[in-house]
Amino acid sequence: MNVSRAPADDAAPFQARMRTPFATLGIATDGRAITRVEYLAPSEPGQAPADAVAERAVREVERYLDDPAWRFTVPLVPRGTPFRRRVWEAISAIRAGESRTYGELAQRLVTAPRAVGQACGANPISLIIPCHRVVGRLGALGGFMGTAGSFAPRSADDLFVTAATPEPAIGRSRRIAPVDPVEPDALLPSAIKRWLLVHEGYRFGR
Repeated sequence: MNVSRAPADDAAPFQARMRTPFATLGIATDGRAITRVEYLAPSEPGQAPADAVAERAVREVERYLDDPAWRFTVPLVPRGTPFRRRVWEAISAIRAGESRTYGELAQRLVTAPRAVGQACGANPISLIIPCHRVVGRLGALGGFMGTAGSFAPRSADDLFVTAATPEPAIGRSRRIAPVDPVEPDALLPSAIKRWLLVHEGYRFGR
């Protein structure tokens, strides 16, 4: 997945708002590529795509919801430093059904786990750049994976808050029970992350 520099204005309006079981997705484009995908509260209203790129993104998210192994092909131009774009490139290579820890990515990129976590938290294109596939040690869901609305914590410190009881290692299950929608306006980063991982075929627990 090509991740390059974008001059997009983060304050720009969304070109589409897509309602999903886990959040409403705010999708912003520059007319040629996706510049931002933001997690909004599930109660946020939908908005029809305003351009061809937003329409393509909506279709591809629909494909992902039908088949979590679907790989996004819509062009992306996220805004970020060269280092953060390197992290996002590495994360984009993680396939559904796989995960990496912050430490594993840090070792590969010759940096610190905290720097990887900060890049995940700054990811402007949530879901499509799959920071939800980056987990803590032992599969803990501490950390976040993209841009969220005001209902979700976003500070750097939030990236490294883990649950009191860490999750066991994440395994893979080919068949998973249907995932229930999350409660509107009660969404937390860990809830989104868990929903997406279960959708992609992960089995939590031993």
